[in-house]
Amino acid sequence: MGKKTASEKILKPDPRYGSKVAGKFINCIMRNGKKTVAQRIFYQAIDIIREKMPDKDPMEVFHQAVENVKPELEVRSRRVGGASYQVPMPVNKKRQQSLAIRWIIAAAKEKKGRPMAIKLAEELMAAYHKEGAAMTKRENVHRMAEANKAFAHFAW
Repeated sequence: MGKKTASEKILKPDPRYGSKVAGKFINCIMRNGKKTVAQRIFYQAIDIIREKMPDKDPMEVFHQAVENVKPELEVRSRRVGGASYQVPMPVNKKRQQSLAIRWIIAAAKEKKGRPMAIKLAEELMAAYHKEGAAMTKRENVHRMAEANKAFAHFAW
């Protein structure tokens, strides 16, 4: 069986903050169905953010970080007459959120040698300040879309 993801209808908001985005985020952190582990990682990261940025609401930082990482455009491969073109296309709302969450978690996982909660907290704070690896990923995706603007007429 491949990965199963909770659909929008059955996705439960996270227990501590009642946020659907946080619920989705926790599900994306989760490996091998170990949800409590994923929740612990997420909540520890939130607590670390609370310590490092006492003047800000940590959930606000989290939501803003996800907002900041969301891509507006992405390139998709389009076959036209035997040639593949990278065609820039707008990203729909749900995919924007999924990509943002995936990139933040991937960026945190890239960093080695420290507990995941700490790496995740740092990545979220970096994304909140519009920096860090997840933001770099977004910039690159936008740059690709910008560079392939010439093929935009293939988007139909």
